[in-house]
Amino acid sequence: MAEAKHRNLPIYAVFFAIIAKLYFLLTHHIQEDAFITWRVAQNLMDYGVIGFNGATKISASTTHLYVFVSYIFNLIFGKENFIEPLLIFNTTLFTIGSLLLSNVLFKNNWHKAIFILLFGLLPPSIKISILGMEYGILFFLEMTLLYYGFKKEKKWAFLLLPAFILFTRIDTVIFLGIIFLVDIFWNRKIRWSYILGGILGVAICVSFNWFYFGEWVNNTIVAKKLAYDQTFTMQQNFEYFKLNYGNFWGMLKLSGNFNPITIVILLFELLCFIYLIRQREKRNYFLWIIFLFAWSKQVIFISQKSLFDWYYWVPQILLFVPVLIFVLEQKVKRNLWLTLLILIYILPMLAFQTIHSIATGNGEWNYRRSIGIFLNLYEKDKKQWILLEPAGYVPYFSGLKTIDEVGLVDKQIQEEIKKEKPNYWINTVRNRKPKYLLSYRNLFEGSDAEYYKTHYRLLNEFRIKDHLKSEYPVLEKIYKLKPSGTDYNLYEKIKK
Repeated sequence: MAEAKHRNLPIYAVFFAIIAKLYFLLTHHIQEDAFITWRVAQNLMDYGVIGFNGATKISASTTHLYVFVSYIFNLIFGKENFIEPLLIFNTTLFTIGSLLLSNVLFKNNWHKAIFILLFGLLPPSIKISILGMEYGILFFLEMTLLYYGFKKEKKWAFLLLPAFILFTRIDTVIFLGIIFLVDIFWNRKIRWSYILGGILGVAICVSFNWFYFGEWVNNTIVAKKLAYDQTFTMQQNFEYFKLNYGNFWGMLKLSGNFNPITIVILLFELLCFIYLIRQREKRNYFLWIIFLFAWSKQVIFISQKSLFDWYYWVPQILLFVPVLIFVLEQKVKRNLWLTLLILIYILPMLAFQTIHSIATGNGEWNYRRSIGIFLNLYEKDKKQWILLEPAGYVPYFSGLKTIDEVGLVDKQIQEEIKKEKPNYWINTVRNRKPKYLLSYRNLFEGSDAEYYKTHYRLLNEFRIKDHLKSEYPVLEKIYKLKPSGTDYNLYEKIKK
């Protein structure tokens, strides 16, 4: 009876969680790669082609579904106004996903509501919501599958959702595979509708890539493997792991090679998980899925040297789920546990993310975007090429055709990497002669300096120190506390 009175509490919590995160939009903290996806969407609008540089087809974005969603938002709101509505949409979908997750884990509506609020204020939740990446949609789809598929046992969920999930990111095969294994072990039976849904999903994704792009997997995967591939010894792999696990498996990034906070949190998460599964509740089925998926993805991606923060957002928040359950379901001194969690962890992490987003938003939106705006005003011929890295802000706001160092948006550079990796940059410049070069190095120094001096001139220098000022003293202190950005030199080809 009491629960019936409070059945709307989780819905109220969803609205409050959405509103609480919207102030982060003011920081303009948007991930670089989001602009790659948005340029692909606009390329589809302008040329009718999924690509990055006009009529050339290329899967420059890792996510196909998000490209189409971004395309729709561009159509509705226009190129100048679509970003904020899309970020609000991402935030809303993620928060609804957290509601579905709470329905899987809790019976008490008060617990659901508090879970949604605290879960939504964790740094990875904020980044998933407002950084412009596809993970808000992805989290919503994954939690919809858990709730409607494996809790409510709706066949439509088994048949349809795997395809949408895989079409969002192909690496979600890890998530779908872990569910399959846990389900077989737990229920001792095979869900043939889920098998069929998985087969359809893989078939749709592979067929789309093959028939549209002429490739089995996304170009982004091939390009990153080619550009970042290194042969390490076992000792080097271990040292590499020690150097990076703390800042990719943990929510709090610290300078240096050792992050004790990550170790402490991971151990507490593990202890809470063990405590919960010993209770033999029905939800243990979902806890095992969450636990095994999160750890599997983290281990697989760091073993492949995938050092991009967004790969780890979803695992980070899912591994923290047992901690929230443990605290919310305490029978003795629950309010004390909850207060300590909020004061010791949630609020400090929220403060950290606020400072991080303000500083990073300044470095990306105010600084790096300014390079693109400068080029947009300076170069009116949008058919000119620029060679740079990365391929987000500057290409998006300059409108220039782009060659990126990794080959995400241009396949030709991949051939140079294959032929002579140590010299692929200079070989690309010699062979393709882009009008502009944007580099964080001084190209007039080094072994190829004479070539650059002969064929290019320094057009502009962009320095992050010039973007650390603000009319608001608090913001200026944050900018200087955590400068975010890279110094760049912009070169223009000399006319002959």
